[in-house]
Amino acid sequence: MEFILDLLYIFVAAYTIYFLALAIRNFDDKTFQRELRHIDTEPKENLAVIVYAHNNKKSLENLISELKNQNYPVNKFRIFVLLDNCTDDSQNLFTEENFVHVIDIKGVGTIGKDQAVATLLEKLSDSDFIDSYVFLDADRSIDSNFLLIANSALKRNSAISGETIIDISSLQIFDRIKAAYQKYHMNFIRKARSLFGLAATADSGVFIIKRQLVDEIGEVDFKSVNTELKYSLLLSKLKCSCAYNPNIQTVVNPASYIFKKPKISYRLELFRNCLSQLFSTNFVFTEHVCSLLYPNIWVTLIIYAVLFKHSLNYHFIVDVKIVALTFLVLAVGFVLSLINAKMIMEEIIYLCLYPIYLIGHIIRNFPPVRYLVDKVMDKGNSDYASEKFVVDVVITTSKKANLNFKLEFISKDGMSKVKLVRKNKHYTTASHLRMVDALQELKLILDDQGATLRICSCCTHFQPTVDGTTNMLRGICTKEYPSPTLSDEQRQTVVWNTCSAFCPAKLNNLINDIIEAGKS
Repeated sequence: MEFILDLLYIFVAAYTIYFLALAIRNFDDKTFQRELRHIDTEPKENLAVIVYAHNNKKSLENLISELKNQNYPVNKFRIFVLLDNCTDDSQNLFTEENFVHVIDIKGVGTIGKDQAVATLLEKLSDSDFIDSYVFLDADRSIDSNFLLIANSALKRNSAISGETIIDISSLQIFDRIKAAYQKYHMNFIRKARSLFGLAATADSGVFIIKRQLVDEIGEVDFKSVNTELKYSLLLSKLKCSCAYNPNIQTVVNPASYIFKKPKISYRLELFRNCLSQLFSTNFVFTEHVCSLLYPNIWVTLIIYAVLFKHSLNYHFIVDVKIVALTFLVLAVGFVLSLINAKMIMEEIIYLCLYPIYLIGHIIRNFPPVRYLVDKVMDKGNSDYASEKFVVDVVITTSKKANLNFKLEFISKDGMSKVKLVRKNKHYTTASHLRMVDALQELKLILDDQGATLRICSCCTHFQPTVDGTTNMLRGICTKEYPSPTLSDEQRQTVVWNTCSAFCPAKLNNLINDIIEAGKS
């Protein structure tokens, strides 16, 4: 027990020193100020600006207009817009548009940013024009010097994430608290780490990377906030760590913005996987891996409370006065961080409420509490029915073994999700507007594991049918059968069916067909 407490004190003492160092370093940001003064004189790179959109017609139109009015040579950048199964007529914005290259993905449901971007990058891999990629979400708004600043930042770093600015005036109380914390984290922690030359986490909403680095790695990873963190660690391992640059700013539409943080369990799993690689000469990667263990406010306070109580009553590695002094240093660092985070009083108040929100969030997601709350919300919601449909499915693993699972299609509160169950283990997707989107998430997760879900939706012979429903679960089988009764007919089916003629679909090839069809 004594040894564990000693380790805890060393941990929080090291974190306290690190926190104070960040607070002091953040006062001197002349590096970023100098960069702004020379954005016009830097040699201009050829940029491919890739905009991902899914039903963001209004903000997309505004963003494209801002890109057209950039103070950047028009012959030095090209705009590519990925319309991922948009149902808001976004494609009509570009009917007479020659400046913007549009990839309109239809007929396969919403494939997600990662698949859409991967397909486009494969198409652009043969282009001799591109020096760097600029990734933007369609819900962003940018300044007229955005590309000039991005070009200047690329002279110092090969991969860069920028600042996301959120107008909190139209947000609800909980979102205001999360927005205040995000601003504090960007203006203080991420900025100070960048000034120290430490790595940042990639943000696919605004991300800039050299084409050479993408070619070397072979991809970008925008599946989720968790995989963005993993991709950032890979960049650090290659000694091309992602840097945060506060000069690269985007204003986000708060109505469509989703606050995301990597899961604690995922951070710990990444740390465990990278533990054997810590002892190397690559300091940035080693520090980046260690930073995965940063404690939240409640963990820090609890550790200090335990250490203070123990050192007050028993012999400890340091005197109780040293423990108190260490905590005082942390408090001073926090006060300094508020000063250089450039937050107004209203935002500071919301930031101080974040610990309360955090503990409420933990309690709300505790399994028994979550179950009870979901039950109560179901009873109180008369607008939507709660439905569940269960089918038996087979999954082929990476070792070619066929395993039996239960697949649950769940509709609740007007949202859809799917749940994969085997014995006492299960995986549930996030809630989506359509069932096909939830199924798509599951398919991507299994694909990462080298596994194949053997249902019609994942079969190369399946062709989805636009039947006017939200979930789009129906389709036709294009497989030619020898039976004379079926030879001239298209067989109707649904996404969860399967048969002996199952053939795994190659999603990228399907998307490529759509893109090629759009060109013709």
